[in-house]
Amino acid sequence: MEDHRTAALLLIDMQHGFIDAASPLCVAGAAATVPACARALDRARELGMPVFHVTRRYAPDGSDVEAVRYRAWAEGGRPLSPACADPRSSDEPPELAPQPGDRTLVKPRFSAFFGTGLDLALRRMGVRTVALAGTTTPNCIRATCYDALSLGYNVAVIEDCTSSRTPRVQAANIEDMAHVGAHIVTCDEFCTTGLARMRDWEAEAAAALKRDARAAEAQR
Repeated sequence: MEDHRTAALLLIDMQHGFIDAASPLCVAGAAATVPACARALDRARELGMPVFHVTRRYAPDGSDVEAVRYRAWAEGGRPLSPACADPRSSDEPPELAPQPGDRTLVKPRFSAFFGTGLDLALRRMGVRTVALAGTTTPNCIRATCYDALSLGYNVAVIEDCTSSRTPRVQAANIEDMAHVGAHIVTCDEFCTTGLARMRDWEAEAAAALKRDARAAEAQR
């Protein structure tokens, strides 16, 4: 793949409420990925890729907090909500903050596609491939990956720009996403070659379907 204008980088949930050690929703390892995520953002902009900052916001009463997180959220200062005492909770670190030309999107659940206008926006921009970075790998990254594949996008996951609660969980989820067709790339590889080495599975499948249809027609 060569035209990076048909690919978009999605930076998911890299907010203080998920990366600060004092937050009850902190993801172990997320803070360590901030430098790599910043490098990937800069490189995507250089390549002319659309950049989407996909974030989470909770209602003050917690009515839209994931059930499994509710108790920790309610007893831990209500991060990612207007009711939180820390005004930075919903913000990204300065080095990851949106720049002119970037797009922002708030999602109501794990996947960046669920209940949002992301699919429509990408299709209107001619985007056929999404590169994923952010946290957490088994939740928001994986849910977004599977939804993107289901919607017919090619998917790349920038492995060291993602994080999980343990290295074992991280490795297992990266392996599973690779098995279903996601292209796994490191930040160094992304910054060096972009997505040039990534196979366009969707185009290959479409071409194969046409070829098989022509062959079947010729045999009639």
